[in-house]
Amino acid sequence: MKDIIEENERRNAALSTNYDPISGIGCYGERELRTFKGKPLYLPTKMLREHRINSNTPLSKVEALRIRYDFEFWCARCVTIKDKVSARSIPFTLNAPQRRVLAVLEDMRTHNQPIRLIMLKARQWGGSTLVQIYMAWIQIVHCTHWNSLICGHLKDTSSAIKGIYSRLLMEYPTSLSPSKKRMIFRPFEKSKNVSEITGRNCLVAMGSAESQEAIRGYDIAMAHLTEVAFWRATPLRSPENVVRAVCGSVALLPLTVIVMESTANGVGNFFHTEWLRAKAGMSDKQAVFVPWYEIEIYRTPVDDVEALWKELDEYELNLWNQGLTLEMIAWYHAKRKEYNSHTQMMAEYPTDDIEAFANTGKCVFALSDIEQFRNDCYQPAFVGELEGNAREGKSALNDLRFVESSTGKLHVWRKPPTIPVNSNNRYIVTVDVGGISDSADYSVIAVVDRLSPLGKPEIVAQWRGHTYHDLLAWKAAQIARWYNNALLVIESNTLETEFTEGDGSAYILDIVSQAYSNFYWRMPSASNPSHERRIGFHTNRRTKEQVIYSMMRIIRDHLYIEHDSHALDEFSVYEKQPNGSYAAMKGQHDDILMTRCIALYIAQEEAKKDLSRLSSSSLKKQY
Repeated sequence: MKDIIEENERRNAALSTNYDPISGIGCYGERELRTFKGKPLYLPTKMLREHRINSNTPLSKVEALRIRYDFEFWCARCVTIKDKVSARSIPFTLNAPQRRVLAVLEDMRTHNQPIRLIMLKARQWGGSTLVQIYMAWIQIVHCTHWNSLICGHLKDTSSAIKGIYSRLLMEYPTSLSPSKKRMIFRPFEKSKNVSEITGRNCLVAMGSAESQEAIRGYDIAMAHLTEVAFWRATPLRSPENVVRAVCGSVALLPLTVIVMESTANGVGNFFHTEWLRAKAGMSDKQAVFVPWYEIEIYRTPVDDVEALWKELDEYELNLWNQGLTLEMIAWYHAKRKEYNSHTQMMAEYPTDDIEAFANTGKCVFALSDIEQFRNDCYQPAFVGELEGNAREGKSALNDLRFVESSTGKLHVWRKPPTIPVNSNNRYIVTVDVGGISDSADYSVIAVVDRLSPLGKPEIVAQWRGHTYHDLLAWKAAQIARWYNNALLVIESNTLETEFTEGDGSAYILDIVSQAYSNFYWRMPSASNPSHERRIGFHTNRRTKEQVIYSMMRIIRDHLYIEHDSHALDEFSVYEKQPNGSYAAMKGQHDDILMTRCIALYIAQEEAKKDLSRLSSSSLKKQY
């Protein structure tokens, strides 16, 4: 206990930073000390380089210059907000999470980059307030004719945020306003949704995701998109279209701003997808998450450390191991008692972004388990197509060569060895059959190296696209031939359904099997032993449960290597339906996921055969 108490004191001391936005102590950026009439000020270095300032410079001139370079000073000197406790107007002093987000915004601004941010929020720390006041700073201090938009999931949300701006203008000190006159909002051309800031020629428009047409056509330089996770998708509108309509006119220029922020609202929606893209570095936006423990109000004094320590469960002890203080953990421990389950608590007060999104009980795979695979995800080493002497027929399997092309659909992380490895079905190629048109489900061909040098089955290649089913079968056979005559497993439901409807597609497999022999054949079921064996893996309720249950253990215990982040996205939106079946969330895909489930299930069967062969060989030697 003594060691714990000492460590806790050290952690609290590290958190206790000296912060004063008026003097500049603890504020963002490089600063230098200057003294004015005995008063020390830490001023931005850039300001001192660009302007002649000495101890004789009038303080009023210093302040007038400083508000252009020092957002935190401007907030404390010019901005008032409503105090939640007393309801009085108080100077806006940034809290710790706000200062961290500001640093991200200012890093982009001071490097003359367009300001682009996606922010995942915990509750009650003023993220929306910070974003709106930052945009106000640009309009009031830096730019004229610089229009902005506030767009929420409902118009009332936008109105509430604009109310922050209205208070700011109402109480802004006229001595520091650009025109030395009071600034107000006035209706722009009698519009209820667009206001003009007097003296700045800047417009502030309000919109909502519920009425896309109302926000089209605005000439805007800044957009604040709030609570995006709650923007509803309907047959007539989608969050993607709203964002496209809003942001399409925002130029890629310094001081332009697009901030997308929200609390989480489950996985699989537009905001979750955009968050994953930004987190992976594939978006134009910087990703920022603020956990509950960074918010100063979420701390409780601890009088009896030993008593608290004895009450902590494994999760809370892990919070200590992550570096949190006892005061933070004590608050969390007490707050949990308000909720029926820890899952509900994690959804409301997430420790990390995974917990923030994991607020639905219908997901088959735990997001925390899925995330452990992302470290192995990276862009393929080769992109192109595999070509033979023909597109179909026996010649398609001859003289195979990989042709690199940026538009190719075959992504290869690891090519097959140039000298074939003497092993039984080292590679397994699985095929999930999709549709032909671009609007249909994708067809996916995945290659698993079950004897990978990494020590686990590994995804080494994938083809994903739309094509005719006969060409898909030949494409799969080409890939299987290239990968050391791999075991070719085609999910045959679609082909067999079409065959019974008179299309004849199932006959494709019979034709291809005459040229390529290493197909997966399913044996007759116990209920129908008289049925002959057939090519392909047939997915029904029984077999689907088998492969999904197997995959749940594989994901939980991290038993394979995944390189495609899109596969993990599909795992994160896969649900158990009310009727007990399994499917992707509405509007999402599971074609990549099913290739993994089937391939790894078959890989386990092949591993059992390896053990059986090894055991049989050992017995023969003994005999």
